[in-house]
Amino acid sequence: MASVFEYAPAPESRSAVDIAPAYGLFVDGEFTDAADGKVFKTVAPATEEVLSEVAQAGEADVDRAVRAARKAFTGWSALPGTERAKYLFRIARIIQERSRELAVLETLDNGKPIRETRDSDLPLVAAHFFYYAGWADKLDHAGFGANPRPLGVAGQVIPWNFPLLMLAWKIAPALATGNTVVLKPAETTPLSALFFADICRQAGLPRGVVNILPGYGDAGAALVAHPDVDKVAFTGSTAVGKEIARTVAGTAKKLTLELGGKGANIVFDDAPLDQAVEGVVSGIFFNQGQVCCAGSRLLVQESIHDELLDALKRRLTTLRLGDPLDKNTDIGAINSAEQLARITALADRGEAEGAERWSPECELPSSGYWFAPTLFTNVTQAHTIARDEIFGPVLSVLTFRTPDEAVAKANNTPYGLSAGIWTEKGSRMLAVANRLRAGVVWSNTFNKFDPASPFGGYKESGFGREGGRHGLEAYLDV
Repeated sequence: MASVFEYAPAPESRSAVDIAPAYGLFVDGEFTDAADGKVFKTVAPATEEVLSEVAQAGEADVDRAVRAARKAFTGWSALPGTERAKYLFRIARIIQERSRELAVLETLDNGKPIRETRDSDLPLVAAHFFYYAGWADKLDHAGFGANPRPLGVAGQVIPWNFPLLMLAWKIAPALATGNTVVLKPAETTPLSALFFADICRQAGLPRGVVNILPGYGDAGAALVAHPDVDKVAFTGSTAVGKEIARTVAGTAKKLTLELGGKGANIVFDDAPLDQAVEGVVSGIFFNQGQVCCAGSRLLVQESIHDELLDALKRRLTTLRLGDPLDKNTDIGAINSAEQLARITALADRGEAEGAERWSPECELPSSGYWFAPTLFTNVTQAHTIARDEIFGPVLSVLTFRTPDEAVAKANNTPYGLSAGIWTEKGSRMLAVANRLRAGVVWSNTFNKFDPASPFGGYKESGFGREGGRHGLEAYLDV
């Protein structure tokens, strides 16, 4: 994008990671072909280059992996918490040692900028394993009663927007509490999960405790429906989450769902303007807006609308879109052609419904999947772009006059995952936050995560919490 500064290219070397031409499923401690021999290709979103060929799991593979996890559960759950913790600490340290390799891999397979995978994703991945390693021998003191027991086999399905971080959110508490795992990564981003399988072997994790099954939705559906799975954890779209809830209904399976969002970022007239602009940018353009808790609705107090919008547009002209491996890049590639088509269709609909569209001057690369950062003004609550989750770098701007109106508009959504409040008045921040129907509310910041803090939503954003002490409960028989 246009900038007053000229940046020299600063690419991270691809030599940090060695991607094999083909990968198998990881079942019972070994890499293996799919039962029916099916494979699929994983593509770099920034270049459309084929990175590798990956075995495609089917129903027979799911059954094999669940049986391996069930067999391993007996020994794993019987280990003292101090012994399970040693494996988790070892995994955390190996992740730190291999963080540069994993950051480059994640950027290649996902399309997000290297500075995000390097500075946000990988440190948080390691931190989650360190954090839950600390809980493994303290479950009696977690507030869930004496001697809480693990559930058994956890079937986990994760999305493509934070492949390794979502894996850590799910596997770390499952292992700490004594469960075994069968995890299905997203079909567009299977590589970091398969590298994690190698980390499990490197850490000496017992066979069958963690199993990784790359594949499509049919593999995820088979995993969710498998009769010997005791716990289902899913992060992804609300539509798929509803289908999973229907599948699990009437069974003894325990379920947590972390689904979509349409987060409101509320800026009051006394907010620190420059800080708020940075928070708005982080809220919607981090990971190209492909974030469940993205601040995709900007609610601005009417009296500062023009001033804030001018500052926001100036800031967007300084963002750099391009090669995700370049350390100067702010906006990377959209994850897939399918996701790009959805973002494009919803943005076009916003324009057709009468909202005013604006993007900074931006030259998009000739190959790969790209979408320029986009603002919509003159948006009403009836607009599709103000109600549907776009999951891309698209911000809808609305106004309000009073705190009551801000709360009413923020809550006027089927979702309830996140919100942000920008004000210098602590009393206003607390009063508004208490009335927002959102699982996490940030004050004068946005998109800040910590393994000790629970995360999750209300309404169509799902139920249950991941992270923190609360994240243990989903994997315990309490």
